[in-house]
Amino acid sequence: MNFRQRWMERLINLYPPLVGAGIRSRTLDERTVEVEMKLTAFNVNLVGVHFGGSLYAMCDPWFMLILMRLLGKDYIVWDKAASIQFKKPGRGRVKARFHIPLERVEEIRKDVDAQGKIEPVFFVDVVGEEGEVIASVEKLLYVRRKKPAQQV
Repeated sequence: MNFRQRWMERLINLYPPLVGAGIRSRTLDERTVEVEMKLTAFNVNLVGVHFGGSLYAMCDPWFMLILMRLLGKDYIVWDKAASIQFKKPGRGRVKARFHIPLERVEEIRKDVDAQGKIEPVFFVDVVGEEGEVIASVEKLLYVRRKKPAQQV
């Protein structure tokens, strides 16, 4: 990971929707991001636990950003759909770890090159301080190769 990428990934922690929800990210390596969120006055719901929208917000961009970095500039990566299932009330600090194994990246690259576009699915659990699953998230991405620039 180069200096610019590291700087941009630190800058994302200043993005207002993440700051407002108390969400902090930390890049562990080029394929892994760990995200955490404390329970604060800005992300608590009416019954005193994490607001569901904040739980989803902490999971929103990471698989897309990781895959964009790993595939490089020749590919387009978009979030296409998501679902979240709330398992338990979230209290205190919650965490999620987003990781895409190198084998999966190469499989995606190969499939896109062969098929033109694909829609890979990724899963992540949001866990509480005791390791209990608070929510399970499924993310559907859209990936295709960029079209070559037209020559004049």
